[in-house]
Amino acid sequence: MWKRLSVLWTVVRGDARLLWRALRHPRAPGWLKLATLAIVAYVIWPLDLIPEFLPVIGVVDDIVLVPLAIRFLLDRLPAPLRAEISR
Repeated sequence: MWKRLSVLWTVVRGDARLLWRALRHPRAPGWLKLATLAIVAYVIWPLDLIPEFLPVIGVVDDIVLVPLAIRFLLDRLPAPLRAEISR
């Protein structure tokens, strides 16, 4: 599991930092915190959409879905908040 988390971290490092700044911002919307919690739960949860025992496909779903979900959340942030955290 740690290897999986390290691969995800290297893929989404920049977006994850922006998401972290957005979460710590005082004007962060409540839905952002809940959605981020859902992403973390998906990464840690032992059940996946595609099981890990399938050689390549089992890991690819995490490597694709998690960055897409983070990017989706960052795109939905209000423009003033996005501008502040991007500095």
